[in-house]
Amino acid sequence: MAQAAATSGWLRGRVKAVPSGDSLLIMGFTKAEIPPEKTIVLAHLSAPRLARRGGTDDPFAWESREFLRKLCVGKDVVFKTEYTIPNFSREFCSLFIGTTNIAKEVVTHGWAKVKEAKGEVTPEHAELLRIEEQARQQGVGLWNRSPGATAAAIRNLPPSAVGDPSNLDAMGLLASNKGRSMEAIVEQVRDGSSLRVYLLPEFQFVQVFVAGIQAPSMGRRTTVEPATITEMPSEELNGDSNSEIRGSLTSAQRVTVSSTYNEVAPDPYGREAKHFSEIRVLNRDVRIVLEGVDKFSNLIGSVYYPDGESAKDLALELIENGFAKYVEWSASMMEDEARRKLKAAELQAKKNKIRLWTNYIPPATNSKAISDNFSGKVVEVVSGDCIIVADDSSPFGSPSAERRVNLSSIRCPKLGNPRRDEKPAPYAREAREFLRTRLIGKQVKVSMEYSRKVPTADGSAAAPTGPTDTRVMGFGSVFLLSQGKDGLDISQQPGVNVAELVIARGFGTVIRHRDFEERSNHYETLLAAESRATSGRKGIHSSKDPPVMHVTDLLTASAKKAKDFLPFLQRNRRMSAVVEYVLSGHRFKLFVPKETCSIAFSFSGVRCPGREEPYSNEAISFMRRKIMQRDVEIEVETVDRTGTFLGSLWDSKTNVAITLLEAGLARLQTSFGSDRIPDAHLLAQAEQFAKKQKLKIWENYVEGVEVTNGQTQDKKQKEEFKAVVTEVLGGGKFYVQAVSDQKVAAIQNQLASLTLKEAPVIGSFNPKKGDIVLAQFTADNSWNRAMVVNTPRGAVESIKDKFEVFYMDYGNQEVVTYNQLRPLDQSVSSAPGMAQLCSLAYLKVPTLEEDYGHEAAMLLSDTTLNGPKEFRAVIEERDVSGGKVKGQGTGNILMVTLIDEEFGESVNAIMLKEGVARLEKRRRWEPKEKQEILDELEKCQAEASKARLGIWEYGDIQSDDDENQNPLPSSVKKPGGGKR
Repeated sequence: MAQAAATSGWLRGRVKAVPSGDSLLIMGFTKAEIPPEKTIVLAHLSAPRLARRGGTDDPFAWESREFLRKLCVGKDVVFKTEYTIPNFSREFCSLFIGTTNIAKEVVTHGWAKVKEAKGEVTPEHAELLRIEEQARQQGVGLWNRSPGATAAAIRNLPPSAVGDPSNLDAMGLLASNKGRSMEAIVEQVRDGSSLRVYLLPEFQFVQVFVAGIQAPSMGRRTTVEPATITEMPSEELNGDSNSEIRGSLTSAQRVTVSSTYNEVAPDPYGREAKHFSEIRVLNRDVRIVLEGVDKFSNLIGSVYYPDGESAKDLALELIENGFAKYVEWSASMMEDEARRKLKAAELQAKKNKIRLWTNYIPPATNSKAISDNFSGKVVEVVSGDCIIVADDSSPFGSPSAERRVNLSSIRCPKLGNPRRDEKPAPYAREAREFLRTRLIGKQVKVSMEYSRKVPTADGSAAAPTGPTDTRVMGFGSVFLLSQGKDGLDISQQPGVNVAELVIARGFGTVIRHRDFEERSNHYETLLAAESRATSGRKGIHSSKDPPVMHVTDLLTASAKKAKDFLPFLQRNRRMSAVVEYVLSGHRFKLFVPKETCSIAFSFSGVRCPGREEPYSNEAISFMRRKIMQRDVEIEVETVDRTGTFLGSLWDSKTNVAITLLEAGLARLQTSFGSDRIPDAHLLAQAEQFAKKQKLKIWENYVEGVEVTNGQTQDKKQKEEFKAVVTEVLGGGKFYVQAVSDQKVAAIQNQLASLTLKEAPVIGSFNPKKGDIVLAQFTADNSWNRAMVVNTPRGAVESIKDKFEVFYMDYGNQEVVTYNQLRPLDQSVSSAPGMAQLCSLAYLKVPTLEEDYGHEAAMLLSDTTLNGPKEFRAVIEERDVSGGKVKGQGTGNILMVTLIDEEFGESVNAIMLKEGVARLEKRRRWEPKEKQEILDELEKCQAEASKARLGIWEYGDIQSDDDENQNPLPSSVKKPGGGKR
């Protein structure tokens, strides 16, 4: 402003506020977050004075101020100082909006008087006097001489509630206006989230705190010594020309230096937050929706200000721009939808580290975002929030064919455990049954969104090493590929969101995630569904008593009790049942609704391979896909000595035993007595068909020669393969390629035959998370198949934009530019990745974050990656909890013994000898074969321990399970303090 004034005298600015009918607050145009401001008075004019607290307006003062406010607030103006008055800080200016002279407009409409000239009259002053005379003759504005006009132009102000809450019935005002939009004009912004307003049309002056947020404090000023008021010389205050000085003189200008104060500085971003609110609502028409009243009778409300044709929420704007924090105590007064928007906006501001959140450090979380989409058929509903899906892309019978999916961001009542005498929680059975009837056997699309480490219960099957163990659970959204039901809108998604369906029926609740904790991509939709279920009092939100079902579980009861139930199960011949679980290929757990009991049921005269026999798992998988949790019909014939009921089972009028025999996954046992078996001749025909086709268990069948399902060896042969290590990750994990896998060469030949084009035009190729693309490896500039793991935010704008990719055929991962990516034909991209994730069996290897983690990784790299060396990988165990390959270090893991045949030693043993790994905890019930392997490895570990190598540097260390019970002596400290 100063530089412009020095050259031309005219300044540019924007009107921020209009305190009265002849004065304006103008802010300059600068890049500063808080621009300079100047209060000016319209030259030669004097408008009526508005009332101070407890006073009375001059006639027409409000109308005068309103005319100038509506004409100027928020407008760009130019102005020039015409004159000043000594000892008065304000300047008297000419003001224009475009070509409109504001002083002339005010006088033309009669809302200000023109001061008498002292001295020579300028042309501008003379023109204003002429316009004033015309307004006087027309009787407009101040010159209105209609009877009663002057009295009507004085506001009848109720006592102000600011500073004296007793002047306002806050609860009464809330009760009469709750949820209703009230018109108001903002007179003062105390801080970013605290406003003083006139409520129209009564002109009740109140203070409103913006609901749901808290802006930084503007500090305060406390007087230490009483102030002394200094009177201005009387000659300076005499005459009409100085009336505006008397009217606008503030107390701050009349306090002498004798007063002293304690200053409390504003909080960081306090001034900026106040300015942000001022330029949006100060002296503006706003709408206020009262949300509540606090214990001090302060009004809490939502404030909406106009922005073009729409209205904006001041609280949301402050939070989105990092000028305020979400506060639960006042947000709890608001509607759920508004509260969710504020929380989501604050979370985004934290992620972007805007202003108040510049130095924000996210809290630690045990969840991790993942991206993995697949489709398949639902084979089991474990509970209301967990299902098992048979992946269409996995071969039938493989360990990864069935994938457990926990529904993202919801929690349903637990089913309990009958073996521990844990009863189902209310609505747990109903939630599972609701999903079972809708999902079993149906095609679904699954979008995996995050994984989470959860502690396992002591003694559970998933926690063999004790209560401190954790397992990784995958969470995703599941969509049923069918038309919408229950009034759900599916126009923007690939089908019905199963989690939304559960929540909308009142069979679960939405998890309130902590900041930065991963959540469902459809979280807002789930919250909206929960709100509908709550208001509709559905399911667990109902005030009615939950339904009670007493189910007799005969699997945990004695065989005598099962025999007691036999007459009830035989009397109706065929009866309906639900397959609760597939225990083996021919034995199941069934729920019989009519008798409200669960029974063990087995086919009469039909047996599948045992647990350790070939095709046992395939028979179980076959039956899971065929009848798991389906509605079936049964006919019970008898009960055996273990309490298992024997009989026949039909699915859609098809005898399931016939289907099993035809597939070559079972055999007839004639010793049972075929005359008692319904459809015995059909069963025999089915078995004969499988024999002739040499299917499964009959693959070695020779007419007239009895076979034993291929079990001719005393012990099971371990699976092994030749492998080349392609990437080492640390923690004993690494990727390999199978040497004999012909697909590796085929993929490489396909890639070599591709004709690479120039980088695609930006916009024509938009790689997304999970897409399979062609990426150029930085180390050797070779082109390889890769999965996109992370993408830049927003649309691609430059060929230098960064993408994180995972080379699915090698296991390594890096960040490349858009210029290093190409689209890949589906014929090449559809083949699964050639890199298999492995881990050294029987060992606990430190991760890279733990002591000796780097040394372990370096030794593993030096041993396996120097030269194209082949190893013999013996598969000891498979870990399929990670699902399909989704990125570096995730997916199905093969626990292997990696043998270097050139030296006749395993890498597992080398790691132990060098002291960079230790044996996992041994158990007495391990098979003899494994005990022998562990004995040999224990000798290698003993060598390192005796020589004090690596992790044994400070003596013996305890296992994770024993660390608390057997701490190291106080004189022995672990370097770094980390857990080994």
